[in-house]
Order: sequence, then structure tokens, then C-alpha cells
Amino acid sequence: MFTIKVIFFDTETTWLDCSRCKIIELAMLTVENGVVIDEYDEFINVGEQISPEITQLTGITNEMVSSEGLSEEMVAQDLKERLTADTLMIAHNCQFDLQFVYHLLKRHFPNEADDIVSNLNWLDTVSVLKDRKEFPHKLIDAVKHYDIPEVNFHRAIDDTKALYNVTMAMKSERDDLREYINIFGFNPRYGVNGKRFEFIEYKSQSFHQRIVAPEFTLPNRKSLY
Repeated sequence: MFTIKVIFFDTETTWLDCSRCKIIELAMLTVENGVVIDEYDEFINVGEQISPEITQLTGITNEMVSSEGLSEEMVAQDLKERLTADTLMIAHNCQFDLQFVYHLLKRHFPNEADDIVSNLNWLDTVSVLKDRKEFPHKLIDAVKHYDIPEVNFHRAIDDTKALYNVTMAMKSERDDLREYINIFGFNPRYGVNGKRFEFIEYKSQSFHQRIVAPEFTLPNRKSLY
């Protein structure tokens, strides 16, 4: 797909607010020259109780995290070692996962976290999908749209594998993914969710009923913000 290092990643979290909530599972699928060279999937013991709602959604229990989870410090170190400069990070709704990764790094490497994330490149597959198909745009919707075998959604490692297949299908459909790097679409009704990162260009984006002509894709539309 790309001749650079690519990490497909996903997080499962204690809830939605990245300033107060934490990652309880982190998965990364590392690809170099089209070959998967590393699978990383770890629970994180953050010393907090997981709500019944999160357990119902993800299948992750307090017992799993307490018995199998690494410390957040260990996972932060693993991230720091893997997130080498110019790596392309790909996530579905990347703004969400980027914020949680950033805050995790910031807690443990306060003087380095900003440089780590700003020296990477970021691709949001939701922004691509909105230029390709009608609503809805969850990962499971992309999997169904591209006729990809379903996985155990809301478990991070399974989501990264599904994301890899979705990204390959998108590339086969139209080879313009590079144009979306470091450009995130946001719903004009709600604005950007959370922290705005200076290395990301945020553009107002509505969804379309079908794949749009190249001149109307998000990278080619003018930003009003």
C-alpha cells in the first residue's frame, strides 16, 4: 500500500472524554512495504473500575484488565518506541484515538509527547468513507460496504485487522488515500471534537450518497475554518 511504515491502530477506553478517561486496550498493526511485521495488543490496568456499559460494549472486564493488563507507563514506553518519525498512523475516527494516545503520552513523557505526535502522519478513514458512501460511517458499516468478513467489533486488535482490510478496499476503489493524510473532516453541526492539533488541517465535511468525483473530495475542498 505505502512504501513507508504504517501503523493501523485502535483504542478501547473507559469512556469518551480523553481529558478524564483512559485507554484500557491498545492495538497496533504495523505494516512495512505491504507486510505485517508486528501485532501489538495489550490491556492497560489504569487502576480504575470499568463501567458495566463499557464491559457490555467491549467485552472487557475488570478482571481481564487487572490480571492481564500492563501498567500505563509500560504501554507509554511501547508507544514511544514504535511511533518513530514519519510513521503513518491510520485509525477510524482518528481524532478520537489520536487524542487518547496523546494524553497517555503526555502523562508519562510531558516534554516529548507533542514532538512524538507532531512528527507522525495521520489518516482518518472516516473522512475518506464520507466521500465514498452514504451514512452511517462506523467501521462495521465500512466492513459491510466493502463486503469484508466481520470481526469481533469493539475489541481493539480485531478492529485494526478490519481497518487494514477496509483501507485496502478503499485503495483499490480509488487510489487517493495519500491526499487525505493530516486532513480530518468534522461535522459542521458539532465542530471539532476536543483538542485541535496544529499539524492537522480540519475541514468541515458532510457525507455523500455515493462516491464523489475527485474534485469534490475533502482534500480538494476549501476549508472555511
